[in-house]
Amino acid sequence: MTISLKSQLTQHLQQIIRERDPYLASEGHFYVREYIRQQLQQWGTVITDEFEQRGKKHQNLILNLPGISKSKNSIIVIGAHYDAVPGCPGADDNGTGVAALLELAKAIAEHPLKYPVQCVAFDLEEFGFLGSQHYAESLKQQNQSIRLMLSLEMLGYCNPNPNSQKYPPGLKYFYPNCGDYIALIGNLKTIPDLIRISRGIRQTKTPCQWLPVPNRGIMVPDTRRSDQVPFWDLGYAAIMVTDTANLRNPHYHQPTDTLETLDLDFLAGVCQGLLAGLRRL
Repeated sequence: MTISLKSQLTQHLQQIIRERDPYLASEGHFYVREYIRQQLQQWGTVITDEFEQRGKKHQNLILNLPGISKSKNSIIVIGAHYDAVPGCPGADDNGTGVAALLELAKAIAEHPLKYPVQCVAFDLEEFGFLGSQHYAESLKQQNQSIRLMLSLEMLGYCNPNPNSQKYPPGLKYFYPNCGDYIALIGNLKTIPDLIRISRGIRQTKTPCQWLPVPNRGIMVPDTRRSDQVPFWDLGYAAIMVTDTANLRNPHYHQPTDTLETLDLDFLAGVCQGLLAGLRRL
C-alpha cells in the first residue's frame, strides 16, 4: 500500500465528510457533488444524468473511461452514492465509497482495463436507490451490455476484536467473528468474478470474504441495501463491496460517523485490492 494513496483518500474524505442530505443539508450536498465533478473532470468529460424527485432535480455524475481492447463492448460500471442521511456526516457511509471511486477513476484513466469503465456517483441511494435505479433502467433501454457492476458501499470501518462482526441469521457459522475483512456480495452469475476480485484483494494483504446470493438477495434482505440492487433486479451481474455497515460499524447512520472512526490503512488496502481484482477481469 502506498502512502500517497492513503493521503489522497484522506484528502477526498476531508472534503466529502459533512452533512449532505439533499433536502435538509442541500448546501453540503451541492458542495460534495461539485467536488466529485471537479475531481472526475481531470480524467475526461463528466456526463450529468439528471432525474427528478419530489419536484427537485437530482444528478448522477458519469465518467466514461475507454478500455484497452477494442473488441469489448460490455462495460464495467463502478458506482458509489454521495448522499447521506440527515444529521450524519457520512464518513463511512458513503464517504469511503466515493473516495475510493475517485482514486479508482484516476488509476484506471492512467492505466486502462481491458473493458471500458463507467465511474458513476449516484444520488438518492438513501431514499431507496433512486439514482442507481434511474441509471440502470436507462442502460437497459439502451441495450447496454454490462460485464459487471460494482457498488462501493462503506469501505473503511475495521474491527479486529473477537465477536465484533454480526451476521444475518444462519451466516455466522460460515464466516469469521472478527470484523477485519472487506465483503463482496454478488448475485450467482458473479461467482467467477467474486473469486477473481477476492484474490486480487487478498494479494494486497487485505482480508476478504465473499457471498453469492440467489434470487436477487430476497432471502437475505441485508444484502439488498445498496446501489447494486437495481442492477440485480434488471438481471445484470453486480457486486456490493462493503464493510457490512451496521453489522459491524456502531456509527452507521449516526452523527458519530466521522473521519476519526475510520481505518485509513484498511481503506487504502481495499482500494488497491479492488484495482488488482479489476485487472484480473
